[in-house]
Amino acid sequence: MTEINRALADIATIRNQIAGARLFRGFGPAVIALTGILALIAAMWQNQQGALAAAQYFGLWLGVAVVSLALIGGEMWALSKRHHGGLALSFVWGMVEAFLPAGLAGASIAAVLYRFAPEAMWLLPGLWQMLIALALFSAGARLPASLRIAGAWYFLAGLGALILASAAGLSPWLMGLPFGFGQLLVALCLYLAGRNHG
Repeated sequence: MTEINRALADIATIRNQIAGARLFRGFGPAVIALTGILALIAAMWQNQQGALAAAQYFGLWLGVAVVSLALIGGEMWALSKRHHGGLALSFVWGMVEAFLPAGLAGASIAAVLYRFAPEAMWLLPGLWQMLIALALFSAGARLPASLRIAGAWYFLAGLGALILASAAGLSPWLMGLPFGFGQLLVALCLYLAGRNHG
């Protein structure tokens, strides 16, 4: 029985190595673009509501993030099964491993600031954008090289959001514009990469 377990472990290791060495094809440009449009719509709606308390402000963006993750996750699984076949789970898990630390860090920072330093909540839009940049860069070898442009956008937008929010406080546009444009840029990069590589 030990040899069978060892053989199964070796097969799993080989599958993970293959998944780590090939380009991930589980992100579709249309759904990514839809999440960017969703961010812009949320910013417009929130802007019309006027000044909101920090909990309301981030409650909306948490909802946008959950809907976006559900859309991207569903499509990611479907496209992975189509493009990667029996290796779909390994490919999807590889992407989850790349993006999960940034997601957990963003949620943890938000929880700590909300609980212990609500006056510093203005930091979150910029920090979240920088965390997305880091996630894109950490997944770099498994994604089209052009996504580094989107990573650079998110990093620079995060710095800009930190600078602007330090003076102006929370603004719907400090979330909506960087995320909206950033997701549309990611979608464009994915579309062009898919067109160039079949």
